[in-house]
Amino acid sequence: MSTQEVLYALRTKNGLSQDDLAEKLFVTRQAVSRWENGETVPNTETLKLLSKLFKVSINTLLGSPQQLICQCCGMPMDDSIIGNDEDGTPNEHYCKWCYADGTYTYHDMDSLIDVCVGHMVNENFTEDQARAYMKQVLPTLDYWKRYEELSDNGEFEEFKQQLIKEINDLHIEGMPEVKSLNALVGSYVNLAYPLPSGAKVKFLNDGTTYLGNQLESEFGGDRCFGVLANMDFIMVCTYGCEGADPELVLYKKR
Repeated sequence: MSTQEVLYALRTKNGLSQDDLAEKLFVTRQAVSRWENGETVPNTETLKLLSKLFKVSINTLLGSPQQLICQCCGMPMDDSIIGNDEDGTPNEHYCKWCYADGTYTYHDMDSLIDVCVGHMVNENFTEDQARAYMKQVLPTLDYWKRYEELSDNGEFEEFKQQLIKEINDLHIEGMPEVKSLNALVGSYVNLAYPLPSGAKVKFLNDGTTYLGNQLESEFGGDRCFGVLANMDFIMVCTYGCEGADPELVLYKKR
């Protein structure tokens, strides 16, 4: 799709008139009309506003001329998994797992490789091959090349360690000690828990990135513990294969 087609599709999908969109972008209706007619394209600052408004990348607004690759983990990206800056603007350099609301979630290359390898191994790609591939690719990505410049001097890692301590101090029966927390996008872990009334409720935001992990129960069987946390809460649940029959164990505000 061309830029003019993308802008028209996004505007109409969101139920906005040309006047409505012009007001939100501080431009004239005529300017919006010229974009949609292909006479002009928005300038850089307006593209940033459009990106934030419609929750899509500037790459998408320009007709997707390139395949976006996360500059931390190397994963191909579309708009559904692009990370956001602190103000909510999509940042097309990073995925939601590596960059959440302006915060880089990985500060150790080996830890990132451990997480990625688990999703890469299959009958045609061994663990050793996956590790070798990631060790070759990651150093070429912008985040790791500019790590000293982009690093927060360990502040986020300290926060993760504090969360791990708080979770382990809960001493939940049957749950092993938590040793690490990984970035998890809400839409992938937002399970619906049953209430006594029979209704089911979700506690998470699909678009938010949390910290969490999955742990095998010390009681055995096929149920696992799931741990999720952020600055505001700690949540522990259990569930069966692929999240079946979830049960909330604990929800604690921090």
